[in-house]
Amino acid sequence: MSRALNHFVREENARLGAPSWRVLESPQGGRVRIDGGCKISLCSNNYLGLANHPVLKEAAIKAIEKYGVGTAAARSLSGSTPIHEELEEELADLKGAEAALVFNSGNAANGGVIPAVAVDGDAVFSDELNHGSIVDGCRLSRAEKKIYRHNDLAHLEERLAAGRGFRKRMIVTDTVFSMDGHIAQLPEIVALCEKYDAFLMVDEAHATGVLGAHGGGGVEHFGLDGKVDVLMGTLGKALGSVGGYIAGSNDLIAYLARVARTFLFTTSLPASCAAASLAAVRLLRKDSGIRQKLWDNVTFFKSGLTRLGFDTMGSQTPIVPILVGDDEIARRFAERLFRAGVYVSKIGPPYVPPKTSRLRTIITAAHREEDLKKTIDAFERVSRQLGLISSTPAARRTISHFKTRRNLRRAKSCIIQ
Repeated sequence: MSRALNHFVREENARLGAPSWRVLESPQGGRVRIDGGCKISLCSNNYLGLANHPVLKEAAIKAIEKYGVGTAAARSLSGSTPIHEELEEELADLKGAEAALVFNSGNAANGGVIPAVAVDGDAVFSDELNHGSIVDGCRLSRAEKKIYRHNDLAHLEERLAAGRGFRKRMIVTDTVFSMDGHIAQLPEIVALCEKYDAFLMVDEAHATGVLGAHGGGGVEHFGLDGKVDVLMGTLGKALGSVGGYIAGSNDLIAYLARVARTFLFTTSLPASCAAASLAAVRLLRKDSGIRQKLWDNVTFFKSGLTRLGFDTMGSQTPIVPILVGDDEIARRFAERLFRAGVYVSKIGPPYVPPKTSRLRTIITAAHREEDLKKTIDAFERVSRQLGLISSTPAARRTISHFKTRRNLRRAKSCIIQ
C-alpha cells in the first residue's frame, strides 16, 4: 500500500472506529441465534417473515436445480431467464404499472435510474431525509439538486416555484422514511407535480408489502395508481429475498433497459433469488393474513411503548424508533437490551442528526406476542436501570433526552446532499 493511502486510511479508521456487526448463526426471523444464544430480533427488514418461508426456499432450490447458482452474464447478454421476466410481470401488476425492470439491489436501482431520467438541464427536488442511495443517485445525476425540508410541502412548493426554466423537474422521495417510520405526503406531492409540471419518483423500499390494501405500497395506500411516473422498490425487505426494481410505463422501462448503467453493466440476479421473490409476490397477494399479523404486532408493540412513556417519533409504520437523544446513552441502552436477550439497532450520527440518536426497532409478522411482551418488559427494566423512566407508573417520566422534539425539528440531515 502506498504511504499516502496508508496514512489516509489510518487517520480515517482512527476517526471512525473499528467496524463491527453481529454475526447471525440462524435464518432471519423473530428470534435469531447470535454467539450461541437466542435473541429476539427487532433489527431486520423481514416485515412479512418471508426470509425463511418454506415456499420461498422451495422456489429457490428448484431454480438452482434448473438454472444453477448464477447467470454469469448481464441481462442484456445471456443473463436473463424466464423467471426474471415472470417476476417483472408480477411486479408491474402488483404496482399497477405497465412494466417493471429488476436490478440487483434497491441501491443499484436508485443509482442507475435517477441519473438516467434527470439529466443536464433538469432539476431534482429531494427530501432532505431521503435514503442514502437516493442521495447518491442525485449526486451522480447532472441535474441541478434542490433539497427541501423533510416532509415540508410548503418548502417544496417554494423551491418548485423558484425553480422554473428547467427542461424537466423531478421530485424524488422515500414513501416510508427508514429512520423514523414517517410516510411521505404523496397525495399533496402529486398535486404539486400537477401544478408545477413536475414528475414524481418514489422509493417504496419500506412500503412494498407493508402499505396498501394488497401490499402494493404507498401509491396503492393513497389510491394514486397511474399518478406516479417512477416507482422503485426492493425485493430484500418485505419480500424476503434480494434485489430491486423499477416499475412504470412501457416506454420508461424500455429506455432504462438501454441506458441505466447499474442494470447494463452487472451480472444479473441468480435465478434462485428471482424465483424466491416471485414466490413472495404471489404469496403476498394470496395470503392477506400475513400482513394482518404484521399490523396486529405493530399496534401491540407501540401501545406498550406508549404506556411506558417512550417517544416513538410519530411513527406510522412497523419502523418504530425510540428517541433517546444522547448517543452514548443510546449505545448503552442497546447493549443492555442485547444482554437481556433483545437485539435492536442503535442509530446515531452520521445516519441521523446530532442529539437525535435512537433505538430503531422493526416489527415483523414473524414476531410472536410472547416475543413482544418480553421486549416491552426488557425496555422497561433497562430504562429504569439507566434512569430513563421512574420506577412507579404514577410518577413515570422520561428524561430530557426523550423530549428533544425542538432539537429534532431544528436539526438538519447529516447526509450532505
